Amino acid sequence: MDSISEVIGAIRAGRPSASRVHMDGAWGMSLPRIQGIGFHVVLHGTGWLVTDSGSPLPLRAGDVVLVPYGKAHGLSHTDQDTIHRLAPLELSTTRSGTGPADFEVILGCYRLDHSQLHRFLRDLPPVMVTPLDPQRHPERRALIDLLTAEVSQDLPGTGVTRPALVDLVLVDALRHIADRSEPAGRDTGIAATLREIHAEPQQRWTVQRLGEIAGMSRSVFKRKFTAQVGQPPMTYLIEWRLNRGARMLRETTAPLATIARQVGYSSEYAFANAFRRRFGVAPGRFRARMTS
Repeated sequence: MDSISEVIGAIRAGRPSASRVHMDGAWGMSLPRIQGIGFHVVLHGTGWLVTDSGSPLPLRAGDVVLVPYGKAHGLSHTDQDTIHRLAPLELSTTRSGTGPADFEVILGCYRLDHSQLHRFLRDLPPVMVTPLDPQRHPERRALIDLLTAEVSQDLPGTGVTRPALVDLVLVDALRHIADRSEPAGRDTGIAATLREIHAEPQQRWTVQRLGEIAGMSRSVFKRKFTAQVGQPPMTYLIEWRLNRGARMLRETTAPLATIARQVGYSSEYAFANAFRRRFGVAPGRFRARMTS
């Protein structure tokens, strides 16, 4: 599994959302820091991305703004605004008129609460803009059209389609930002162990067993895995198991005992204790909050 797939797999433990916002006149909005990853898709008009450091960046239709670890920022009609002068966004604000707004944007995010961000995201700049090139990237135009239609109406199946489209927008943005090669020259042996962990988290993995899959001694494997993945093997395994469990709690109605078994815990009790330590809330309460 490549790094972008790992990122999407990890953030699915959070709560996705996407809303369409229309702004007119001398518009501007500040967006507070969140625990998670955010993005904006500019649908119509031009504007400026405002941060607390550096000069404002111009925005035009088709641009995607990626905020990989939820840094506070703002959007404005002018490059003369600062983030501290912008009023907080109010999604409930209604707009009069039926014509196109001066500026239209989709605001999306995955809120991760107590979940940790993947190292790939932490290593990125806090705010980035990826422009639309219709000639080179026609798939982005199609994806934006699909997402726009989805957030503009409330149809049956939204709980399935909207998260899927949010995932695709994030993948598209990350593909445009990331190098095509794996970060830090990821070893093929390390990649093989990651594939095994991702495919079968329920297995009784040990550092020794994973090292054998990688074709390395226990000590060499542990050192290389930690350097290339950013976490020791067993820490990564626990994170993956619990993130997988969180996704199953959000996306399925499977009993807790079934989820525990499928992600590698010997009992519902053991899974619940580990989950509570990781996310700060019991699995049942997490599921109720995510599905409410």
